[in-house]
Amino acid sequence: MTSDSNRKVELVLLPGLGMGHLVPIVQFAQRIVDHDRRFSATILSIQVPGDSLVTAYAQSRATSSASLRFVDLPMVEPPSPDLFQTPIGFMSLFIQKLKPHVKHAITNLMSTRSESDSVILIIDTYCMTMIDVANELGIPCYLFFPSPAAFLGLMLHLPTLDQQITTEFHESGTMLEVPTFANSVHPLVLPSVLLSRTQDGYSWYLYHGRRYKETKGIILNTFQELEPFALNSFLGTHDIPPVYPVGPLVDTCGLNRPDSDQSHQDKVLKWLDHHPQSSVVFFCFGSLASISGAQVREIATGLERTGQRFLLSLRRPEAFESRDYTDPDEVLPNGFLERTAEVGLICGWVPHATILAHKAIGGLVSHCGWNSFMESLWYGVPVATWPVFGEQKMIALELVRELGLAVEMRSPAYMDGGDLVLAEEVERGVKGLMDGDGELRRKVKEINEKSRKVVMENGSSFVRMGELVEELMKANI
Repeated sequence: MTSDSNRKVELVLLPGLGMGHLVPIVQFAQRIVDHDRRFSATILSIQVPGDSLVTAYAQSRATSSASLRFVDLPMVEPPSPDLFQTPIGFMSLFIQKLKPHVKHAITNLMSTRSESDSVILIIDTYCMTMIDVANELGIPCYLFFPSPAAFLGLMLHLPTLDQQITTEFHESGTMLEVPTFANSVHPLVLPSVLLSRTQDGYSWYLYHGRRYKETKGIILNTFQELEPFALNSFLGTHDIPPVYPVGPLVDTCGLNRPDSDQSHQDKVLKWLDHHPQSSVVFFCFGSLASISGAQVREIATGLERTGQRFLLSLRRPEAFESRDYTDPDEVLPNGFLERTAEVGLICGWVPHATILAHKAIGGLVSHCGWNSFMESLWYGVPVATWPVFGEQKMIALELVRELGLAVEMRSPAYMDGGDLVLAEEVERGVKGLMDGDGELRRKVKEINEKSRKVVMENGSSFVRMGELVEELMKANI
């Protein structure tokens, strides 16, 4: 019999679609192979037409990391528009079409391993159809969940809510009790696809949430000190797989776009160099989200009223991913650029982590993507929440009400589906973020220090990673 010291484990990781899913799973793969050299990792790279950013990131990591291997899955035809109604429907069907290619890739890997070695499949949030592939090949399957533990709790609890409440959630007249939230949850902060049972998004969420329980374990990009209530709610539950919080998983190198202009990035950093520490508020809405011309004008008006130093990343809506405005002046109030030339800078896409790491940044107005929030914690930057889509309203709710780690900024019609945040709210939110009583900044500094310690030896995430390693070593024996 081969001893554990000689056994090797090949992790095959399948991310979901988009940067928010790819970056953390790659960071996890790097973390675990660095933690224990008995592990190697292969990331199956999904090719999506028009998504140049994902392709470029995978290529850059493949060349910069000798310990990670990337295998491009064959391009498949996107599902026909008449087969889905929502983005989650598109993603789920698109990934389902990859099943034979994923099986082929894993089979090829297994053929190169010795009989004493193990192959383990780790799949992303909306890849639950791949459990079938793992079962066919007789290998263990684990879930990598890139969102917070609190939202994982909703996904696991959704089948129960579906049985308890037979009407639309927002028409039931009741607040929702979710085990991972200390407070009741208003139905209108759920992902919008859960507000209509007749749409495919609802049925796909149910499908994925049910199948989470079929995995051998759930790996989370969070840490015990950040989400103690949510994580503790999983303890003693017999129908939920073991949960391993191993975060924060942050790409501190910063992400470069293939179409980005290095001189543009250098200009932004040089501009920041001329401003005092923690004096600039950074508006950034992620790699997919964008803001309309009407919303840009409200932001600009509110910012000008504050007199606050600002860096505003503007992106215009496009079909698959947002793009830089070619002429920001076309959507800004007349004379805005001239009046704010001394205190503000308008930019296009910039590498999020690189900007947050700059000493001049004192606050982030964020779309509440979990990766963006984890980066803000890593660099100790307080956040104002501006959720755009998906689970971001629930993340905002957790950050503001459950954890007290953010200030709220939202539309007056927020609970009715309205998304236009008025200038008055921008002004109030920015002042609260940058000129608050110091309590928010104190809390963020405290959790920032913890976020650095948890991944060091004997830190909570380091220990949980060790437990996960031992579990994976025993798997498939």
